[in-house]
Amino acid sequence: MFGYYLNLALRSFRRNRVLTALMVLAIALGIGASMTTLTVFHVLSGDPIPQKSDRLFYVQLDPETRDGYKPGEEPQDQLTRFDAQELLRQKKAKRQAMMTGGGGVLEPEGTKLKPFVLSMRYTSADFFPMFEVPFLRGRPWTGADDEGRARVAVISRELGEKLFGSADPVGRELRVDGNALRIVGVLDTWKPTPHFYDLNTGRYDNDEEVYVPISTALDLKLGRNGSMNCYGRTVTNDPTVETAPCTWIQYWVELASAGDAAAYKRYLDNYSEQQRSAGRFERPANTRLRNVMEWLEFRQVVPGDVRLQLWLAFGFLLVCLLNTVGLLLAKFLRRSSEFGVRRALGASRRAIFTQCLVEAGTVGLAGGLLGLGLALLGLWGVRQRPAEYAQLAHLDGGMLLLTFALAIGASLLAGLLPAWRAMRVPPALQLKSQ
Repeated sequence: MFGYYLNLALRSFRRNRVLTALMVLAIALGIGASMTTLTVFHVLSGDPIPQKSDRLFYVQLDPETRDGYKPGEEPQDQLTRFDAQELLRQKKAKRQAMMTGGGGVLEPEGTKLKPFVLSMRYTSADFFPMFEVPFLRGRPWTGADDEGRARVAVISRELGEKLFGSADPVGRELRVDGNALRIVGVLDTWKPTPHFYDLNTGRYDNDEEVYVPISTALDLKLGRNGSMNCYGRTVTNDPTVETAPCTWIQYWVELASAGDAAAYKRYLDNYSEQQRSAGRFERPANTRLRNVMEWLEFRQVVPGDVRLQLWLAFGFLLVCLLNTVGLLLAKFLRRSSEFGVRRALGASRRAIFTQCLVEAGTVGLAGGLLGLGLALLGLWGVRQRPAEYAQLAHLDGGMLLLTFALAIGASLLAGLLPAWRAMRVPPALQLKSQ
């Protein structure tokens, strides 16, 4: 039966080629625009670690002086070195990691490569199991390596292939800023999107090549990247020393369950009050504990222009649907005599309604195919933009299926009113006019 209705639809299209082309183009333009912006929004707003994002929490404390204090205001985004090290030492969470971005010059040995600048991450041992970082070879360093300031490193797969080809890099050395680091592990491909654990060194395009214990990086005085905020009345020549009143370290914890957040928050409040009693903090306890998605929402990781473009694109799709409704209505009303004769010959209202919906759905399928091409073209244009998220825009399998579902669903929705009007054509009136 469906084949019969489809054959009628194709014959109708051949009789009204221009009108059919206009409807297909209207659907395609709306689908192409909406799917381009929806794909970009989907990439930017996705959960970077869905299996445990509700158990990973970002820690904030308020170590500033009393000057300018306003109750309830947001504390510093990052921690001081002293506080990060103390929280790490107390180990009140299942896992905890302090970290910051860094960089240095790699001096390749035994190759024709010239020295080049590396993007690095200085962190503690729990970083790798906490964020479920995959390893291709070797292993992460241990807590003992952190305490011993071991000169070890974990490198990315891409850097390993660049320096050593297909050979196993584990056990070999890197020379960064004149310091030798022994490679203990090689990561497999790992690019969380967005770069949620440190939004200060890049939200979407930051690919770190070397990971080093933060204690080692501080001992060797390796170069640091990222933001820093110093406060208070003390002036220091080195803002990275333990006693410096400067916030520049990110601190993440993994809890056994999301329900443990309240207890850990109380621990942070108690810690703040202890530091205030000791004279380090001057303000009452003002802490924050946000999970991954709450932290991304708070930091407004999705650019505002992307949200605006999404609403504009779906508004444009609505306009295209309204135009399609008008075109379908005009097309079906022009065929009133045909529908009247069919009704007089025994066709039911349901049959007429189904025939019109099949025609609308076929228009949607054709519009979806053309809209897919327009969406791919639009995403290619997005990837040419200088924005840091641009290279991430692509249609995956799920978005591909959604494109066709949206196209067919939109066309069926647009065809409901015209199909309803067509099935209510009185057959007697049409026969009389004939």
